[in-house]
Amino acid sequence: MNYAYILLLSALMVSPNPTEIIRNMEEAMRGERQYAEMTMAIERPRYNREVSMRSWHMGTDHSLIIVTAPARDQGTAFLMRGNDIWNYDPRVDRTTRLPSSMMAQSWMGSDFTNDDLVRESDPVRDFEHRLLRTETYNGQQAYVVELIPKPDTPVVWGKVLMWIAAEDYIQLRIENYDQRDNLVTTMEMDDIKSFGNRRVPTRITVTPAGKSNERTILTQHTIDFDVDLDASFFSRANMQRMRP
Repeated sequence: MNYAYILLLSALMVSPNPTEIIRNMEEAMRGERQYAEMTMAIERPRYNREVSMRSWHMGTDHSLIIVTAPARDQGTAFLMRGNDIWNYDPRVDRTTRLPSSMMAQSWMGSDFTNDDLVRESDPVRDFEHRLLRTETYNGQQAYVVELIPKPDTPVVWGKVLMWIAAEDYIQLRIENYDQRDNLVTTMEMDDIKSFGNRRVPTRITVTPAGKSNERTILTQHTIDFDVDLDASFFSRANMQRMRP
C-alpha cells in the first residue's frame, strides 16, 4: 500500500465538516472569476438540438450567459446580478426580469433548470449540509453530502445529494429531489481536464428520472479562471450590447 493512499485513508477516517467540503468544491469548480465557451446537446426520442453559448461568472452573485447558436436564438442573454435575474430576447429587443418561481423551469428546452445555469441559489449559503457517507464512485473515493434548503431561500429542490471527490473536491455527481423526496434529475460530471492550475469536469450529463431515452449533455470547450472582470461588466446594458 503506497504512502499517498495511506494518507488519504487516514484523512477519510476523520469526519470532515460537510460545509467545508461544499465550500472547497465551489472553490475547486468555479474560482472567483470564470469565462467559458460551451455547447449543450439536447437529446430527445424524436429530435436532437444543440445550443452554444459563452458565459461569465464572478463570485456567486454575478453571471452572464450569451447564446451564440443556433441562429434563431443567437444573442439571447441571461443576467444575474445579486437577487435580480434578467432575460434579453434580441428578436423583440426586450428585457424581462425573471421571478424566483421560474428558476425551476427548463433552460432553453433542456434538462437543466434556469437555476442550474444562472445559479441563483448558493450551495454554501442557502443549504444545511450533512455528510452521509464516504464511498467509491467511478474508482474515486467520494464524499456523499446531503443539502437541505434553508427556510425562505430561493432554492428549486427539496433535497440535493452531491458526490464530491475526497482527493481534490471535484464534483462527480448530483441527484436533485423534489419536495416529496422524489428523484427528479441526475447530473454526472466526467471528462476531467486541466485549465491553468485547475482540473475540472468538462462534460455534465443530465438525465431526468424515469426517462432513460432523454438527456442533455453540456460540454465545456474553453474555461479561463484568470479572466479580468468586475461588477460593472454584469449590467443590463452590457447584456444587450454583447455580441455572440
